[in-house]
Amino acid sequence: MPVEIRVPSVGESVSEATILRWLKKVGDFVAAGEDVVELETDKANTAVSSETAGVLKQIVRAEGETVGINDVLGVIDADATQPVAAPVSGAAESAPQAKTTPLAARVAAESGVNLTEVTGTGVRGKIVTADVKGALEAKHVVAPATKAPTPAPPPTGPASVPGTGLRLEERIPMPRLRRVIAERLKEAQNTAAMLTTFNEVDMTAILELRKRRNEQFEKRNGVKLGFMSFFTKASIGALKAFPYLNAEIQGTDIVLKRFYDIGIAVGSSDGLVVPVLRDADRKSFAAIEKEIKELAERARDKRLAVTELLGGSFTITNGGIFGSLMSTPILNYPQVGILGMHKIQERPVVVDGQIAIRPMMYLALSYDHRIVDGSEAVRFLVRVKELVEDPEALLLEG
Repeated sequence: MPVEIRVPSVGESVSEATILRWLKKVGDFVAAGEDVVELETDKANTAVSSETAGVLKQIVRAEGETVGINDVLGVIDADATQPVAAPVSGAAESAPQAKTTPLAARVAAESGVNLTEVTGTGVRGKIVTADVKGALEAKHVVAPATKAPTPAPPPTGPASVPGTGLRLEERIPMPRLRRVIAERLKEAQNTAAMLTTFNEVDMTAILELRKRRNEQFEKRNGVKLGFMSFFTKASIGALKAFPYLNAEIQGTDIVLKRFYDIGIAVGSSDGLVVPVLRDADRKSFAAIEKEIKELAERARDKRLAVTELLGGSFTITNGGIFGSLMSTPILNYPQVGILGMHKIQERPVVVDGQIAIRPMMYLALSYDHRIVDGSEAVRFLVRVKELVEDPEALLLEG
C-alpha cells in the first residue's frame, strides 16, 4: 500500500520550504516515525518523518526544490519489508546520499573544484558552500559563470589606466533565512514609527559580583554567570514598570502582554535568529544562562524548532560580543521594543565629584513611537540602568 510523505504545516505564516536533503534513498527501509527528509523554512530547519514503516519507493521532489505545505515529497511502500532492488521513476529521480549540500555541489561544479579534495565543516562532515568557497580562494579559481574581465591593452598615450589585475566576483543565491530576515527588517522600518534612545550603565557592580561568585556559580550549575541573565532580569523589571514596551499593535487595538517571553538575538551562518526564552520572569539566573546557551548552540547548528522562534514579547541583542560600541537596533516586528547591549569599555566618568575610571556600557532602546512615548522609553532605559548598577535590586524585581 503506497503512503505519501507530504510537507507538514511548519509554523504560523510559513507557506513554503526548500528540500535541504534526503536522509534516505530509494530502496531504503524506513521505520515508523523515522526521519526521511529535511526541509529548510523561513524560520528553522525541520525533519519530516514517515507515518508508517516500509520501503522508500519514490522520491517525488529533489533536493534544492521549493515546495508548499501539503505537497507530496515521496512515497512509502507500506507492504514492502525488504529494500527494493531498483528505483521507481517519478517527477524526480532519487537524490544520492552525497555528503555535500546541493548549493555546494552546484558551486563546485561551476567552478571546477574537486570535491574529493575539500574537507567538510558542516554537520557530520558535510561539505557546505563555505568549504567550496575556501577551496576557491586557496586555489585562486574563478567560477566560469563570472568571468574575470580581460585586461586592457597598455596605454599608448600619457594617461594611465586605473585598477590593474583581476577583479574577482562570485554570485551565490541568498539563503532563504536571510531573505526573510531582510523582508522583516524592512517591514519593521516601513511600518513602525521607530526611534532609539541611549543611556550608559556602570558595570562595576556586576563585574565585581561575577568575579566573586562565578567560580562557585559554574561549579553548582555547570554554566558561567554571564551578562545576559542580569540584563534579562533588568528588562523584565523595567517592562513591569512600563508595560507598553511589552505590547504590540493589532489593527486599531493595543495588546498588552501579561507574560515575559524574551527573545535573545543569536548570530548564525545564515543570519540573525531570535529564539525565545519563555516565562523568563519565572526563571532563576542559572536557568536563564543554561537555556540561552542551549538555544544559541542549536541556532548555530540550525536545530531550532519553529516553535522556539515564535511569540516573543520583547527582544535583547548584544552587539558587544562582536566589539560594537554603539548601534541602533531594529525592532523585531511586531514587537515594539528592543534593547541593545554593547561593548564594555573603561572610560573616565565623574563619581561623587571625582573623576574615576569605570567599565561603562552604552545601552540603546529602539521603540515604536506609535504606542510608546519618548518619556516612557527614556524612563524604561533609566530603570534598566538602575537595576543593572544595583544587582541586589534584581532579587526584589525578580
